[in-house]
Amino acid sequence: MSTTRRTFIQTSLAATASAALTTHLAAAPKAPAAARDYYELRCYHLQAGSRLKTDANPALLDRYLEQALLPALDKLGLKNTGVFTELDVNKAAGTSTPKSLSPVWLLVTHPTLESFVQVSATLNADPAVQLAGRDYLATPKTQPAFERIDTWLLRSFQGQPQMSVPPFSQQRSPTRVFEMRDYESYGELPALRKMAMFDEGEINLMQDLGLNPVCFGQALAGPDLPHLRYITSGPDLTAHLHNWSKFGPNPRWLAIKDLPRFADTVSKNTARFLTPKAYSQL
Repeated sequence: MSTTRRTFIQTSLAATASAALTTHLAAAPKAPAAARDYYELRCYHLQAGSRLKTDANPALLDRYLEQALLPALDKLGLKNTGVFTELDVNKAAGTSTPKSLSPVWLLVTHPTLESFVQVSATLNADPAVQLAGRDYLATPKTQPAFERIDTWLLRSFQGQPQMSVPPFSQQRSPTRVFEMRDYESYGELPALRKMAMFDEGEINLMQDLGLNPVCFGQALAGPDLPHLRYITSGPDLTAHLHNWSKFGPNPRWLAIKDLPRFADTVSKNTARFLTPKAYSQL
């Protein structure tokens, strides 16, 4: 066989094999997308208002959450429940103080919508929960345990479909701090564009800069729609503020924020600094 013919046959076989491999890869089923968490975010308002004549005693709610609700969630397999109060932060000085009359924030992670329904609708009917939380659940009309509860149901972003718990949170570091931001939009399409902005680069940048994003969620139900909400964290306030200082001037962020399709998506941005309760699982 001539060298020319041998080369032709070898080349033809290689091309056929390559084409077959390409066809096989194209026909192969795509890996399933990661399951996306649902987040139940509650805000317990304890300051006097239309229901309360005097501020509620936070110890009453604390006992219920620590001794009744969180153990019941654990039995259902719902882990990493966060319980927080707010901090007043002086960024220039890098200091913080507990916020006076702070509400209590509760973050529950659900794998499905049915889990959210089960917890919201039936958990307090459990005799074990009623026994452990009797002081809170049986408060009289004249002395309610809270002014009101605001609740949001959020669906995680594609860019971070599941909660991420940083090591310092797993270890319950006493200095750990969290920052929760919600971005309200003036319309429903701008809200979707803002979410895409995170999915297409902003989340990865936060991760790379050590901002330890815990979760991102699109608000499906609750007050002040449409909006999204996310939580970042740090081992302490100084480290957290330092990592945020690297975000604004970063070239990747400057390139993302100047894209025309991401312009004018947010009408209000609210940031809250949070400190975990002693019994918080985050």
